[in-house]
Amino acid sequence: MTTVQTSTRPSAAAPPRREARRPSLLRMVRARAVLEIKQFYRSKGQMLLSFSLPLIMYILFSTIFSGDIDGTSVTAGQLYATGMLAMGVAATSFQSLALQVSLERQNGALKRLRGTPMPPTAYFAGKIAVVLVTSLGQAAVLLIVGSAFFHLHLPTGAGPWVNFLWLYALGIAGCSLLGLAFSTLIKGDNGGGPMVVLPFMVVQFISGVFIPFQELPHYLQQVAAVLPLKWLAQGMRSVFLPHAYAANEVTGQWETGRTALVLGAWVVGGLVLCLLTFRWKNRDDG
Repeated sequence: MTTVQTSTRPSAAAPPRREARRPSLLRMVRARAVLEIKQFYRSKGQMLLSFSLPLIMYILFSTIFSGDIDGTSVTAGQLYATGMLAMGVAATSFQSLALQVSLERQNGALKRLRGTPMPPTAYFAGKIAVVLVTSLGQAAVLLIVGSAFFHLHLPTGAGPWVNFLWLYALGIAGCSLLGLAFSTLIKGDNGGGPMVVLPFMVVQFISGVFIPFQELPHYLQQVAAVLPLKWLAQGMRSVFLPHAYAANEVTGQWETGRTALVLGAWVVGGLVLCLLTFRWKNRDDG
């Protein structure tokens, strides 16, 4: 009797299990930016306030102080449009970021986010995305209302719009970095509203947003000259007002180069302050 032996071929080894790939930085930045923007638009009160407050103030000031600015052919509506544009950039970046980030630090959201795989770059990019969307929306509304009802003349050449873009970029970058740094100074459970809003209101009045800058006392002009909002407002005037209005500036010129230099310096200074002072948790958390 013959016994037939059958050989069995060893089964192939199972393929090694692949580890889950971590999403790319770009993907995480995009996801965080989308999340921040959605959260902003879901907060109806915050969204309504962000878009309506500059517009209401613009309409009120332009209506109450109607007519031409003394010694010029520029109307109050034209002048206040430039001030509100500058204020909108600073408010949506410095003021809003300082309040939002400080509140997230107080309620522990920042500490929890820092413990996730999300890189800090994605968090900051998400905040900047909200600032960009909000400020661009404000600017569009103000320009439409100003040109339709308050004789604001939009530039027709490319040069003024190029100036507007770099002014906008430097203003957003510098004020956002300052807002992030300033948020570290805010303590308490109330979100630090008075600590941010009151100083920012003072800065608006001495920076030429509500009052023509040349009419301010000399010592206030000197104080404002070191602040970014003064130069941002002056830069907006150079974009949207006639060239002849430059004679009403303190130096009789638009000082475009100095405007870029001061705003650029605030971007660098704001970055240094953020790197030195920004905290993901409260000081009491250890």
